[in-house]
Amino acid sequence: MSLKRKIRQRTKRRANRVRSLLLLSDRPRVSVFRSLKNISAQIIDDQQHKTLIGFSSAQLETRTGDKTEVAFAVGRELARQALEKGVSSVVFDRGSYLYHGRVKALADGLREGGLQF
Repeated sequence: MSLKRKIRQRTKRRANRVRSLLLLSDRPRVSVFRSLKNISAQIIDDQQHKTLIGFSSAQLETRTGDKTEVAFAVGRELARQALEKGVSSVVFDRGSYLYHGRVKALADGLREGGLQF
């Protein structure tokens, strides 16, 4: 088996393991996508199969600091928008990404913004 295939399988296994624990919840989930330049997150209601709110670092007006600080700002802005829509409690879906670096900074920004998970 090639190395790329092993990495792809490990990534899928990790994402499935994380999501299998989250589907038991009745709260909306925050799904994270991280690319090389940007990070984005969206709040999804799985019962209605609708995306409630989405926000990306490409939408930020001021992008100062490194990528971790930008991810923190994205988390705060997403939390602000969620509280305006009446969402106060969510579950965090990191997908196949490790809870480290930018993903952790986004989660910290969500917590500081007032969301509970």
